[in-house]
Amino acid sequence: MCIAVIGSGYVGLVTAAVFADIGCRVIGVDIDVERVAQLQRGESPIYEPGLDAVLQRHQSAKRLRFTTDTEEAVATCEMIFIAVGTPPALDGSTDLAQVQHAIATIARSAHGQKTIVMKSTVPVGTGSGVQEYLDANANPDATFTVLSNPEFLREGSALADARKPDRIVVGALSPYAAQPLVQLYHPFDAPIILMDVRSAEMVKYASNAFLAAKISFINTLADLCECAGADIRAVARGMGSDPRIGGAFLNAGIGYGGSCLPKDVESLYACAGELGCPTPLLEAIRQVNVQRVPHLLDRIADALHGLAGNTVAVLGMTFKPHTDDLRESRSIELCAHLTAAGVTVQAHDPLAVDAAQRLLPDVRFFADPLQAAMGADAVVVATEWPEYAQLDLTAVRQALRTPLLVDARNIFDPQQVQAAGLRYLGVGHSTAAPTAPDHVLPCEVPQPQVQ
Repeated sequence: MCIAVIGSGYVGLVTAAVFADIGCRVIGVDIDVERVAQLQRGESPIYEPGLDAVLQRHQSAKRLRFTTDTEEAVATCEMIFIAVGTPPALDGSTDLAQVQHAIATIARSAHGQKTIVMKSTVPVGTGSGVQEYLDANANPDATFTVLSNPEFLREGSALADARKPDRIVVGALSPYAAQPLVQLYHPFDAPIILMDVRSAEMVKYASNAFLAAKISFINTLADLCECAGADIRAVARGMGSDPRIGGAFLNAGIGYGGSCLPKDVESLYACAGELGCPTPLLEAIRQVNVQRVPHLLDRIADALHGLAGNTVAVLGMTFKPHTDDLRESRSIELCAHLTAAGVTVQAHDPLAVDAAQRLLPDVRFFADPLQAAMGADAVVVATEWPEYAQLDLTAVRQALRTPLLVDARNIFDPQQVQAAGLRYLGVGHSTAAPTAPDHVLPCEVPQPQVQ
């Protein structure tokens, strides 16, 4: 089978790679001439562990090629995946301009039967609109089946997720219409969940909103633990051991970021507004996340008796480890707030220094985390890169001017930090006396009555 994948970002490149894995002929399409030229040289424009080698292997085997010629790819292939970007608009809704451009090109280029698979995350009802547009505007001899096939990839482990998915969601008008995609996915040996197109479009938003809800919930509890004198890590372990809850996404920190969760929560919230459907829970999820960085800034300011004039080292710029993605990174937001408050910021990241420097021109970046900490009044671990957890804490103490370690991702053992001579400030863990009152039993405890 010949497959066209329109869009060569995280989703498009991984999708192209895994279909080439199972022997399909794949044409990757992008309108960015420089990006396509880079891919044709065997260089991936994004960092995803293992992806470069897979792309190079399939290009050498002639199973995969890249082009800017969308019309040629549409004419050649019987199945066309749309994996273009769907960024947020200014009002929080989804900008579908790239999807619209791809569909318009398909309409004027396609002949015969084509299966259009929407891989991009799009608002509920987009598939129906695409079907109507193609039926009304395409060449007379072209017929289309429009399917929804949302992705559930995690940056940093996208290849593994795509090769061994925990579920494959296919939205179609009927089981018969879904068959071409079901057959394509047969080698992946994963549960295939069939549903209507609108429900499939909702699944991606619902999944990401629920993950965001878990993060905002544990962060809300973290604030309460700081006041009550409890430890959010212990609380999360106790909660997560319940199989109805699970431990994933119960790590307190400075909020969720990246290309998916913030965008999808906003899009779902905007969609609800357009439909006139109140969603107070979505509003709460958003507001908790917005407050995470300001809350951490207040705690740092309290520990340093103010922010202005201090030097703070921030370790980690990406929104999560094992990626170079800075989109909606809480670390970038933190640095911006610190510099605006008159703080000198010294920073480090294992992968994204050049891109971060363009976003934060007032921040000085260093090649080594200990160099970034040199002479600082506090060091903030803002992204949980494994190398930060392995830092020599005694060396960190020696580098700092003021012995304060702010563990914004809770990757350290507080006792080990304090044993190295550092003051520890974690999330949901306070070394200060609790503000919640002690509740003691009365002096005389009533005895149970014996019948």
